[in-house]
Amino acid sequence: MSKKNARQQQRLAARITHDTDRARKSFVTADSFQNFAARVGLGTANQNNASQYGFDLVSRNRVQMEAVYRSSWLAGMAVDLVAQDMTRAGIELVSDMKPEDKDKLNQSLERLQIWNQLCDNVKWSRLYGGSIAVMLIDGQDVSTPLRLDSIGKDQFKGLLVLDRWLVQPSLENLVTELGPNLGKPKFYTVVADAQALINQRIHYSRVIRLEGVQLPYWQRIAENGWGQSVLERLWDRLISFDSVSAGAAQLAYKAHLRTYKIEKLRELIATGGKAFEAVVKQIDLIRQYQSNEGMTLMDASDEFEAHQYTFSGLAELKLSFGEELSGALQIPLVRLFGQSPGGLNSSGDSDLRTYYDNVAAWQDRDLRPGMTTLLEVASRSVLGKPMPDGWDFQFRPLWQLTDTEKADIASKDTQSVVQAYEAQLIGRSTALKELRQSSQTTGLWSNITDEDIEEAENDPPPGAEDLDPPDANDRPEEKPESGQDQPSGA
Repeated sequence: MSKKNARQQQRLAARITHDTDRARKSFVTADSFQNFAARVGLGTANQNNASQYGFDLVSRNRVQMEAVYRSSWLAGMAVDLVAQDMTRAGIELVSDMKPEDKDKLNQSLERLQIWNQLCDNVKWSRLYGGSIAVMLIDGQDVSTPLRLDSIGKDQFKGLLVLDRWLVQPSLENLVTELGPNLGKPKFYTVVADAQALINQRIHYSRVIRLEGVQLPYWQRIAENGWGQSVLERLWDRLISFDSVSAGAAQLAYKAHLRTYKIEKLRELIATGGKAFEAVVKQIDLIRQYQSNEGMTLMDASDEFEAHQYTFSGLAELKLSFGEELSGALQIPLVRLFGQSPGGLNSSGDSDLRTYYDNVAAWQDRDLRPGMTTLLEVASRSVLGKPMPDGWDFQFRPLWQLTDTEKADIASKDTQSVVQAYEAQLIGRSTALKELRQSSQTTGLWSNITDEDIEEAENDPPPGAEDLDPPDANDRPEEKPESGQDQPSGA
């Protein structure tokens, strides 16, 4: 960090402290309960009134963040679980594109490991408080604005993930164009220790930026425009949980404490010599021969006692701290700790559904803007053309259907498509496309090939066979006009 930026942060910290002290001195509440005689309530000189919140700026300590991520499995789960769930199911394109074009796009995303890179981008933003994923386009200068129209076939090469400590944002050169990026850094300079693009400036239009936990304006300024780590808010709870776990493990060593009383032991220790050596040798013999089936040899005047320790309450204490962490992270216990939920008629399904709904909201908030640009880039590189008008995409749901549910959905989808085809609302090619698209959910009709769809496109449009002129041989006989000669016998 430069000296100029350090001075700016010092001035900002001093300003925040001054404003906080001034607000604390001038703050008066008129609607809270107070009993000055009993010293109950805020402002009544009690212990609770002395409580306050302070800054625990652990997000700024990169080494500390890396240490807790590597050493604490719970911290690793807190960072990794949400990132993995946000990227493991992929997307479903909603468009009138040809099925083979959709397949090519999805295959290119898998081939370039886009989902793995996006997962890393979410991970490091949650761990450090910020990260960017750079779109690598062959032949374009990363310091220039992204030019979609100039992207040719096979120019898109994937993503490069750089966390907040590998780039230096341009704090004095911000985006001035109206839009969602207004006020954010216009360029990101890669530091010399990065794995690629060393010392290069990257234009903001070429990155997918994530900020971890977003902060208010002044706190964001203090963090060089980034957010904070998800671990900072639960730092004390995380330490408490690990302390309880480690303390419970230590108690296991004390669960079988034993005492051995020797008459005049203090005098034997003070005297030393052969008398003390005899005591030490006796203790060693006891340790050597004592077992579940052995016996303890001792003098008639000695006393031996075993003390047992009870562990009642430790499980409830650990569960209580675990529930606090689960609530702080918005990750259910069944997902965070992998344990079965307790209680009657409790399966954990409702907790998982709520969590998956939260993941869907995080996907739309954090990943959708970047994925929209990413798909435009991938389409020009893979298909050689932009995405069609009116296209959209949806993140595939994380809730997995059972075989029975898939079969029920497949039956209803197939019946709907067949009814639409028989009613001549759609052609056979459209019906085949709809059936193959439903295979991504149900697994049925996945063997419909592109050749089947192309062959069906040559079919006449729905209802065309009813419009053909009747054959000459099928025409009805014309009745003679009145007044003409009638055949004999008429």
